[in-house]
Amino acid sequence: MSEDKASTPGLSLWSRWIAWWAALIANGEIDFFPIRRHLTHYNRVKALADTRAGVNVALLAFPQAMAYSMIAGLPVQYGVYCAAVAPIVAALFASSRLTMVGPSNATAVMVMSVYMGQEGYDRVASLSLLVFMVGVFLIIGSFLKFATLTQYVSRSVVIGYITAAAFLIVANQAHHVLGYSIYDEFGDTSTFFSVVVATVRKLGNTDGITLALTLFTLLVYFYISRKYPHLPQVAVTLVVCAFVGTALMGVKSIDLETVQPIPFGSWHITPPTMSFAWFRQLASGAAALAFLAALENTFMAKTLANRTGEALDVNQEMFALGVANVASGFFSGMPASGSPSRSSLNWSSGAMTPVAAIISGVICLVAAPTIGFLVKFVPLSSLAVVVIITAFGLIDFQTIQFSLRATKSDAAVLLTTFVAALLVPLDFAIFLGVGISIVLFLRKASVPQLAEYTFNESGELAELREGGYRQDSHISIIHVEGELFFGAADLFRDQIRRLCSDTNLRVIILRLKNARHLDATSVMALAELIKYLRETDRHLIISGASLDVFRVLRNSGLLEILGKDNFFKAYTSNPNLSTRNALIRARQLIGQEHAEVRIFFDQSQEQKKTKGG
Repeated sequence: MSEDKASTPGLSLWSRWIAWWAALIANGEIDFFPIRRHLTHYNRVKALADTRAGVNVALLAFPQAMAYSMIAGLPVQYGVYCAAVAPIVAALFASSRLTMVGPSNATAVMVMSVYMGQEGYDRVASLSLLVFMVGVFLIIGSFLKFATLTQYVSRSVVIGYITAAAFLIVANQAHHVLGYSIYDEFGDTSTFFSVVVATVRKLGNTDGITLALTLFTLLVYFYISRKYPHLPQVAVTLVVCAFVGTALMGVKSIDLETVQPIPFGSWHITPPTMSFAWFRQLASGAAALAFLAALENTFMAKTLANRTGEALDVNQEMFALGVANVASGFFSGMPASGSPSRSSLNWSSGAMTPVAAIISGVICLVAAPTIGFLVKFVPLSSLAVVVIITAFGLIDFQTIQFSLRATKSDAAVLLTTFVAALLVPLDFAIFLGVGISIVLFLRKASVPQLAEYTFNESGELAELREGGYRQDSHISIIHVEGELFFGAADLFRDQIRRLCSDTNLRVIILRLKNARHLDATSVMALAELIKYLRETDRHLIISGASLDVFRVLRNSGLLEILGKDNFFKAYTSNPNLSTRNALIRARQLIGQEHAEVRIFFDQSQEQKKTKGG
């Protein structure tokens, strides 16, 4: 019997935890099959439009996926598998009809950063666990509505990260276009500067044929881009270079390094290996990946929604992205995010429903095991050129200019994130950037505006200008504007204390009509202020308090300390009425209860309110 009793608390804790999650899921706003709305009236016109868009996106997705795998330091099939599985799964759960989910530049660089300089585990073997963790973090975040919090993260963080990522991509691909490896001699290649140093030290090993093929690849890409802009430039460039590379390798003295082929029959289910050691090492990187993927996906989805005018649920998008990553982890894929380039192409190609994303995924799904072996003819230097071109496309000089010139805070966040991403692992850099962004936001939000008010001759409440005088030198009306959460509490209290330096002042009326977000810290600051004033035989009165402020003061017990006679709630029908009543109370406290209080208020509204109550 005692053993059963001993086990009950544990069971009770687990049952409460399960019940909480069950209630969260049941009461949440996540739709588990939103694609049904698009399939209800699906017809031939929509099918043709979606097919055209899906094919266009697939022609871009396949070579892009190879490039992103290369950035992440993975075999090319891991990007292709992600490009096949992720868009199919995400399309079933996304609220946006245009979102294209799959491997992206930003997440590929983060994967590379997670594994750079790490020892003790195989990146390929542990990849499924990493991707699975990313998916789980995103799914949990969607139920907790974390996606809505991305609006509080400065865009400058993402711009700084993406710009640094572009530099890191170029640095990591430079040795491929020059025809040598930097990993066989120099141990430390974990940061941007260490990679640059290792590349420069081996410049003497540059292979002339590889460099010539690199320049040829550049010429082909830019020629196709200008002459035939409607063709899939990446795919056509790699096909042309594959033929040229094969012809060059026909010469016995020429040896070119090519892309590793996608092995036929290599695609299989890869459930994550539940290793606590791997989990501990990968947790920080997985959290950073999930956060970055959510940011990238949200920004991209909002941009498309602004273009199309469609409704967007960012938490639903986060859920779809999470499920897509879980599926990608189980099918040998790399982490997935919302792809800005493929999503924009999907929109410009005329996609009408999420079926376009499914078609794109199915094409990659079929192509991987059937023609995947053909990638072995693509020279590695040519693929590296495509990767570098893609990286330069990430640098948006206009948005960088906006961030650097808009405010000092934006400039500080961008530069800090950028420099940190070049010096330290990217997961730490992005959290550092987010932390600085939030600190600067709190610094701005934690400065409440205080202004002393008085009444003019007509009885209207107005701000007391510099050099003006109060109607009664013993009473001060302080209007509080802004946030009164924990970050502002001490500053608010100190500002009030400075106002109290006037020895003639007997009563302070705090007008909290526009004060927001009181919490325990601000309540304690008010309690200390009340105590300070009473020690010098002075009084505090609160007027114009909103319902939220009233609840905080009542629930905390501060209302009893203040005294109900010294508290006056706001009247929506007449904003000045509570201040008038507070002024009458102030007169009573200083023994002037019979003095005239001239303040304008609508008596008819007050009579209606009295009759109604």
